[in-house]
Amino acid sequence: MLLITIGGLTDSAKAQGNEDGNKNFGLGLMLGEPTGVTIKSWFGRRSAFDIGAAWSLSGKNEAVHLHTDYLYHKWFNDTENLAFYYGLGGRVIFSNNAVAGIRVPLGLNYVFDSVPFDLFVEAVPIIDLSPDVEFAGNGAVGIRYYF
Repeated sequence: MLLITIGGLTDSAKAQGNEDGNKNFGLGLMLGEPTGVTIKSWFGRRSAFDIGAAWSLSGKNEAVHLHTDYLYHKWFNDTENLAFYYGLGGRVIFSNNAVAGIRVPLGLNYVFDSVPFDLFVEAVPIIDLSPDVEFAGNGAVGIRYYF
């Protein structure tokens, strides 16, 4: 199954992806449910695309999880390093009973000025559509290095 998330490009960048040559492609780790690898690519100051490949550690859903999201960032006025983000995406769980669903990530992202890292924490309500319609959720904390 192929999940595609479509998002538009927004205004000129800040954070990791800016026109001054800062790096906009990040690779890191996320810890939570599920735990695994995270990739983030900034399109500009407010928009980004992320991908996760992870393993569930819960006994109920021990399986490989793949997700992708389009994210929109709202930077806090008193700092240019901390943003609230929200988005829309999809996930697939590969197991004996494969699951596909829609994700709505909500989180905080802190971007460092002097080093090419960011930190994030997120909570993700999920509506699984296949094989049955069910509500679920994920959550993670993570770090990414930008190249």
